Amino acid sequence: MTAVPIRALSLDELRERSSEKWREYPDDVLPLFVAETDFPLAPAVSAALEKAVRIGDTGYVASRTPLAEVFAAFALRRFGWTVDPSRIRTTADVSMGIVEILRRVIAPGDGVVVTAPVYPPFFDLVEEAGGAAERIPLRRVGDGWALDLVAIDRALSAGARAVLLCNPHNPTGTVHSRESLSELAEIAARHGAVVVSDEIHAPLVQPDAGFTPFLAAGDAAARVGFAVTSASKAFNLAGLKCALMVAASEEHAAVLRGLPIEVVWRTGQFGLLAAIAAFSPESDVWLDGLLAALDENRRLLGDLLASRLPAARYRMPDAGYLAWIDLSGLGWGDNPAKRILREGRVALHFGPAFGAEGAGHVRLNFGTSPEIISEAVTRISRLVEE
Repeated sequence: MTAVPIRALSLDELRERSSEKWREYPDDVLPLFVAETDFPLAPAVSAALEKAVRIGDTGYVASRTPLAEVFAAFALRRFGWTVDPSRIRTTADVSMGIVEILRRVIAPGDGVVVTAPVYPPFFDLVEEAGGAAERIPLRRVGDGWALDLVAIDRALSAGARAVLLCNPHNPTGTVHSRESLSELAEIAARHGAVVVSDEIHAPLVQPDAGFTPFLAAGDAAARVGFAVTSASKAFNLAGLKCALMVAASEEHAAVLRGLPIEVVWRTGQFGLLAAIAAFSPESDVWLDGLLAALDENRRLLGDLLASRLPAARYRMPDAGYLAWIDLSGLGWGDNPAKRILREGRVALHFGPAFGAEGAGHVRLNFGTSPEIISEAVTRISRLVEE
C-alpha cells in the first residue's frame, strides 16, 4: 500500500509554538535552520501525552519500563535488526549519551575521529568527554559522499581511540553502506578502537535507500560499537528528552550498566512515554506518511533549485529532512546564510558551523509544507535576480 503523505501545519498554527524554531527570529523570517519539523504529532504520541497529563503521570522515570522491548521490536520491524533489550539504557538525549559513553571508552586527550562536515555539536561533545576531535572529511564519490576509510585507518593507527559516526549522516543525508560500515568496524577492531554511532535519523531513511544499523554490520561491529538513537527527530520530540544507548556485546552492555543511575534518571518521563508510543506498531502508518511527505518535499526542493537557483548544487538526501546545499557558485562568501537571513528573511543553518568543509554551504530544513519551501526558495532567488 502506498503511504499517504501527512500535511504540515499552516504558518499561522506554527507561529503559536514556543520552541526555538519559532522564537529565535521575528515573524517576517521563515525559520528553516534548526532540526524541528512542522507536522502534527503522531496520534499515538498525542494520546499518550494527553493521558499522562490527565492522570498526573508526571513523576520520576521508572526503573522498569517497556521501552527497550518496544524499541527492539521497532528495530526488527523497520530495519531487520535484532536488538537485545537487556543491552539498552536510556538518558536525556543523544548528545548526552554520546558524552557518557565516550567518557568511559577513551582517556583524557585521546583522539576521536569525526567525519566532517558533520552535526556541529559533535566537536563540543568530544571535548566535553575529554577527547580531541580529529576531523576526517567525507570523501566525494560521484555526486555523493562516503566514509574515507583509508584516512580513518591512518588516524586510528596514529593513536585515535574512537570514531564518532553519524549514521545516517547529518547534514548530507548520506546512508552509509553496509560494506563501508563493516570495513570501518574491522579497522576499529584492528586498532582496539571504539565506534559510537549516532543513529537519530535512522527512522527517516527513505524506503528505497535501505539502512544498516552500525551494530548490525557484522561481528566486528557488534564487538566495537555502541549506538545512540531516539524518536526525537522523526517524531519531533526533542523537548521531551529521551534517548536510547544500545550495545551488542556483553562487554559493552556492562559499560552501559555501569553508568551512574543519574544518567538514566535524566530521561524525561514525557519523553519516555512518547517514545514508547512512537516506536509502537500503531505509529508505523504515521511514520510512513511522514516519509512520503518528506520524499515529495526533497524532490520539490530539487525542482525549485534547478529552476530558480541553477547555480546551487544539491544532492537529494537519502534520509532525514535536511538539505545540504552548495551555494559557493553565487559568490556570497563562506557563509551565504548570513546574507540570506539579512536580506532574504530566510533562516538557514550556517554551513561553516559543520566544519571547514561547509564553506559556501547552507543547511535547509524541508520538514515543512511545500508552500513554505517554495516561498523560501523564491525569497533566496530574488537576491540573485536583484
